[in-house]
Amino acid sequence: MYLPAQFAETDEDVMRALITAHPLGLLVSASEAGVQANPLPFLVSVDNGVTRLRAHLARANPQWRHINEGASVLAVFQGVDTYITPSWYQSKTEHGKVVPTWNYAMVQARGTATVTPDPDWLSSQVEDLTGRHEAGRTDPWKVGDAPERFIETQLRGIVGVEITVSAMVGKWKVSQNRAEADRKGVHAGLSGEGAAEMAELVRRYGGL
Repeated sequence: MYLPAQFAETDEDVMRALITAHPLGLLVSASEAGVQANPLPFLVSVDNGVTRLRAHLARANPQWRHINEGASVLAVFQGVDTYITPSWYQSKTEHGKVVPTWNYAMVQARGTATVTPDPDWLSSQVEDLTGRHEAGRTDPWKVGDAPERFIETQLRGIVGVEITVSAMVGKWKVSQNRAEADRKGVHAGLSGEGAAEMAELVRRYGGL
């Protein structure tokens, strides 16, 4: 990923927080057979400083065989993003030499992936994933709410993927390269359009 220094986010806690908030990642694998990519909801954890990503694939999805043969993997997580109009820049009125751009936050995680059909691993994965996303609901659904035989059948139709992350790269492109007056204009413009999450990133990373 092209990464100018001013856009680099190096805090792994911040990157893991983005993955937690935006868990639908694009799993990309590459081998001599070619490149494959599938969107999957991930769980992220850290163990002794090592980030791990867990997900599962349909058994009918050929990507798990790709990975099982030793393919390199990349998981891409897209955080908040938004179009930035040059109309918000103070410099537009000064010299007009401005163009539109796009602000975004993104994490790319690379590592070694293993595939498992183990039913206990899969059961734990599905329960953890469900619990994570059902938390806070008035009447949260639990895996145990479904018939046991049905769940057993469903688990036989999936395989697990666990990635031991060797490198994480974070890119927070949130107007840091603009002059202070332009950053203030972007913050005000985003706030006025209700884009609070991006406005807050512009404020924080722009030192406003």
